[in-house]
Amino acid sequence: MPAPVTDIKNLGPASAEAFARAGITTADQIREIGADAAYARMLGAGARPHFISYYVLVMGLQGRPWNDCRGDEKAALRTRFDALVADTFSKEDQKEKGRLAFEAALNILGVIAPKGQPTSSRPEKK
Repeated sequence: MPAPVTDIKNLGPASAEAFARAGITTADQIREIGADAAYARMLGAGARPHFISYYVLVMGLQGRPWNDCRGDEKAALRTRFDALVADTFSKEDQKEKGRLAFEAALNILGVIAPKGQPTSSRPEKK
């Protein structure tokens, strides 16, 4: 039986739920893709970025207590976290802009109606 996410040191039920929303349900999946990719997937699934949750994950994968991160190491992790968040949300913004442009094109072609408009040309029954 695969080990649950909570088998990683420092990760509890809330982390397991956030990873599950991103399609990550086992500790081995996180170990395989690494902290950065796992955290990016979690952000992409709607989790709010939080530096402590990121470095807790990194420390846990190393088998270290969550509060063992200090000084230069913590500063380096903060730089990685900031870049990861910026990259993830840049991609999400691009996806959203692409979706909106696609919907606008479908609207122009008459495939979909603007929000709030009926989707059928037939009058609604009363």
